[in-house]
Amino acid sequence: MSRGKLSAVVALGLALTLSAGMAPAAASASPAETRQVRVALTKVATAAAPTAGAVGPDGSVWIGERAGAVRVLDDQGLSEPVVDITGETTTDGERGIADIAFNPDFTRFYLSYTDIDGHSTVDEFDVVDGEVREDTRRTVLFQEQPGPAHNSGHIAFGPDGMFYISLGDGDFSLEGDPYDNGQNLGTLLGKVLRIDLDAGDPYGIPPDNPFVDVPGARGEIWAYGLRNPWQFSFDAANGDMWLGDVGHLEREEINLAPAGVGGQNYGWPLMEATRPHRGTEPADHSPPVHEWQHGLSGVCDSVTAGFAYRGDDIPDLQGSFVFADYCSGDLQALETQNGQVTEVLDLGANAGWVSTFVQGLDNELYVFDMGGFGGGGGTPSGSVYRIGPA
Repeated sequence: MSRGKLSAVVALGLALTLSAGMAPAAASASPAETRQVRVALTKVATAAAPTAGAVGPDGSVWIGERAGAVRVLDDQGLSEPVVDITGETTTDGERGIADIAFNPDFTRFYLSYTDIDGHSTVDEFDVVDGEVREDTRRTVLFQEQPGPAHNSGHIAFGPDGMFYISLGDGDFSLEGDPYDNGQNLGTLLGKVLRIDLDAGDPYGIPPDNPFVDVPGARGEIWAYGLRNPWQFSFDAANGDMWLGDVGHLEREEINLAPAGVGGQNYGWPLMEATRPHRGTEPADHSPPVHEWQHGLSGVCDSVTAGFAYRGDDIPDLQGSFVFADYCSGDLQALETQNGQVTEVLDLGANAGWVSTFVQGLDNELYVFDMGGFGGGGGTPSGSVYRIGPA
């Protein structure tokens, strides 16, 4: 889904109209690029507005198409739908399939989407002999959404075996989160959640979650202060969490959290990256490790976070965090030392309208091109690429 993509263009246009004559905020200093790492893209599939992906038990790539179909890419090509919720969701606004995932032993499949009324839903299916059993479907999480934007819905299992879910603040306005969902620990909106799917019905709350004992707080919350955290991932080497949060009118941001450490306040709506948005910086603010000023792409700006590269095909990229801006499509990477960004690399490849990344069983990466904004019910033709050495 566009998850802020079409909305980002609309918001940027409105912001420029309302702020005519005002000087743009200066971008924060970024590390200079000092060396070159180049990658090449090999197209492996064409799909209808692909927005979600996962790797299957046999190494095949599973592709979620925004309108409701999930297909499998293997050496025979792209399959007929193995799961199809067309008719149960809608592509209005930023809605549709948000993400798909398997549990670590590939015995269960998870589908994150907005239902026909636009509310965030995560369903679970049993997997038997590599096939999804639709008759085992059950809902494990349901969250009402106040609007058709900033729904997020990314899902992944962490290295600790827990299930992580990101939810946006549900708002699309120039004010930005007028209900303060991002800072409200009493709602799941604007948060990253951490739940235990093997303890409780439909899930249990891990006792070491950071807000379990805080009066009035939802125990599921792992991190908060987020606007539209479309993508996050865990470093396959050390378990660190990388998290991209789509910005409002000024900045995009990428956050980095040490493995197993929760409770971060990423600041929204008090902060947009490192700049005050509505209020003052909270004392517990966790600033991003990388941010950039809107307008640099010349179209719109909307971060799509990827993965720390841990494959073997591109040795010079080892350990670097790969990401893109949805609107520019240029693939980039961050090099870090001790949790600080030391270089920003232009990888010399453009993947179109980048909706998501997938990490294979071999830790090599795939990138999905949604094919266009896809707003208002559109289903543009998109592409799936494997990232390799140039």
